[in-house]
Amino acid sequence: MPKYIIEREIPGAGSLAYRELQNISQKSCGVLNDMGPKIQWVESYVTDDKVYCVYIAPDEETVREHAEKGGFPANRISQVRSVIDPTTAE
Repeated sequence: MPKYIIEREIPGAGSLAYRELQNISQKSCGVLNDMGPKIQWVESYVTDDKVYCVYIAPDEETVREHAEKGGFPANRISQVRSVIDPTTAE
């Protein structure tokens, strides 16, 4: 199944307290449970004003549906085409 990177513009994201991040995570997981196993949240990276999320989903529409149902921004959704790391250089 395809993997996607979702860029979410959330001003002040890097200053959110642990409890706020926990609440956001719980909301996301609740929506995912309602949507069923067709979409999976892998992990997210929080920066100063953005959150970058990694999802596995059948298509971009499913990712957008999750964002809409959860009330999360999805400013940019990009499908991962390849994964490289230091071992790629070998």
